Amino acid sequence: MTKIFYYKTFEDDFINTPNEEYKLKENYKWINANIFYRILSFLLYLLVLVFSFIYAKLFLRVTIKNKKILKGEKGYFLYCNHTQMLGDVFNPFLISFPHHPYIICSQANLGIPILGKILPLGGALPIPNNIKDLLKFTDAISYYGKKHPIVIYPEAHLWPYATFIRDFKASSFHYPINENKKVFTATTTYTKSKIFKKPKITIYIDGPFAKEENLTKKENINKLKDEVYKTMVKRSKLNNYEYITYKKKD
Repeated sequence: MTKIFYYKTFEDDFINTPNEEYKLKENYKWINANIFYRILSFLLYLLVLVFSFIYAKLFLRVTIKNKKILKGEKGYFLYCNHTQMLGDVFNPFLISFPHHPYIICSQANLGIPILGKILPLGGALPIPNNIKDLLKFTDAISYYGKKHPIVIYPEAHLWPYATFIRDFKASSFHYPINENKKVFTATTTYTKSKIFKKPKITIYIDGPFAKEENLTKKENINKLKDEVYKTMVKRSKLNNYEYITYKKKD
């Protein structure tokens, strides 16, 4: 029997971190070019990569389809549906290999005991809550996005094992337009396992999508948003098993 989660809007949260009220310090650095910091970051990347492979293959049973289209790509934006608590942290490392991904996330994630402290070292880019820090955040995306994939979860809220794509805002799509970068999608889908209770995971990579010179900035943002959403919805139809069912409250 599947679990049933009831929701009012797509803004509802089903998973809460231990410190939801966590706020970034005033002197928080989104860009750290210190040589020792970079060395530690690289070493952590290698450890995370190994753990990601073990966790994805042995525990989540993940298969990645169409990864070949990312061959030769470095700086690009990867939009993903948000359905795995740990998988959405580690799977991007496998998808973007051999390049180190930088993942846009909520500030609350940095408030997680112990783990939160090392997330920035591993590539987490927390979203700020004021204009002053927003400029630093944008500069960081530009800085890291030159050679690294930038991972975005446009649905914003984690809904475990959701088999449909929630409509999302176009606000995050101005980044690839500003940086003139390609956009790809990674859609996580679930199929029934013959052995295990939890479903098997297949991630489909699609793209690239890019801005068109004959369109205005606003038109390009909406165009990218629509292309990403439609592509994810199309891939979501490959789901054939609901481990958790989501129903809207009356």
